Amino acid sequence: MSLWEYANPARFMATTARAVPVLGGAAALCLLVGLVWGFFFTPEDYRQGSTVKIIYLHVPAALMAINAWLMMLVASLVWLIRRHHVSALAAKAAAPVGVTMTLIALFTGAVWGQPMWGTWWAWDPRLTSFLILFLFYLGYMALWAAIDDPDTAADLTGVLCLVGSVFAVLSRYAVNFWNQGLHQGASLSLDAEENVADVFYYPLLVAIAGFVLLFVALVLLRTRTEIRLRRLHALRLRERAA
Repeated sequence: MSLWEYANPARFMATTARAVPVLGGAAALCLLVGLVWGFFFTPEDYRQGSTVKIIYLHVPAALMAINAWLMMLVASLVWLIRRHHVSALAAKAAAPVGVTMTLIALFTGAVWGQPMWGTWWAWDPRLTSFLILFLFYLGYMALWAAIDDPDTAADLTGVLCLVGSVFAVLSRYAVNFWNQGLHQGASLSLDAEENVADVFYYPLLVAIAGFVLLFVALVLLRTRTEIRLRRLHALRLRERAA
């Protein structure tokens, strides 16, 4: 079975009708377990105290904010190269979810940073690039809304997505590119020595799984809505032409 079969809207709708409830249920379960485990059954950190527990919201949200944009990049490239409408609509559907994740990450980062750094905001390389990524999300959504022709909108937002991907990468690796800055290094790494302690690590993994599943479920649900709206738009155009 080829992945390109799901570029067919009818096949996509039939498959996702079964997948969305399963993904939504799994997301709810993982989020419930991960957040309850993390907030109520982990100890305070010897340096950061109870404020460290915001990691269970901040890290998954920041991770998904960046990866949502990268998913939009892949979907946009598929549209620009293969002209599959489902991929363009999936990129459009992911933007509101991604901007929400980015806003959650910015807010929880400020709440976490204030007692740790003594300030709600600093023009740190990672924070600044993350803020610019948030603005790119808003610009992407505004561009979709400003153009009536959906194919033209998909083309222009695809180009914008390519440009914004620079800041998505910078948001992820800014700490590695610039040694200065208040923001700490990554909480999760392929190098086990750089990870947080196991008592925080395992509930964090469950919380991240919940955010990932929630993102996928919401994007599929919104893509289904976008396909229906596109069909409705096409029907209205036919009625006007008749």
